[in-house]
Amino acid sequence: MLIRDASAADFERILQLNEESEHFLSPMTLARLEALHAEAAYHRVMDDDGKIAGFLLAFREGTRYDSSNYLWFTQHYDQFLYIDRVVVSKQYQGQGLGSQLYDDLFEFARASGVTRITCEFDIEPPNDASRRFHQRFGFSEVGTRSYGEITKQVSLQMVAV
Repeated sequence: MLIRDASAADFERILQLNEESEHFLSPMTLARLEALHAEAAYHRVMDDDGKIAGFLLAFREGTRYDSSNYLWFTQHYDQFLYIDRVVVSKQYQGQGLGSQLYDDLFEFARASGVTRITCEFDIEPPNDASRRFHQRFGFSEVGTRSYGEITKQVSLQMVAV
């Protein structure tokens, strides 16, 4: 399994993976993915001999990214790397790919001089798997946000690197 930078050739598969996990993520169109890719500090895929098994998309502070959760972090921290989404295909889950992507992201952050990695996960409705996953990496809650017609609540998380 190879971790490499995402390219436009990967976008169709990335959109499929995003749709697989859309109940935890926001929907994404090709145009939106192209815009996010252009702003991303880190956009890498897990490549299993030509098949994309997962991806991670992250942003530094100071981008034009309009996510309300990202914007919350821009109001509270002067420097960070924000994990927007990490997705591993259902057929590859439980094999440690998410951990490998996070290990790679942490190395990228250290090499880039970034001192904080931030993210969020759902607490209403609960995403216990994501909570446990982030706890293993040392993330802790720095805030919460609620929004939406059907109340959604997220835990805003941070870890020092």
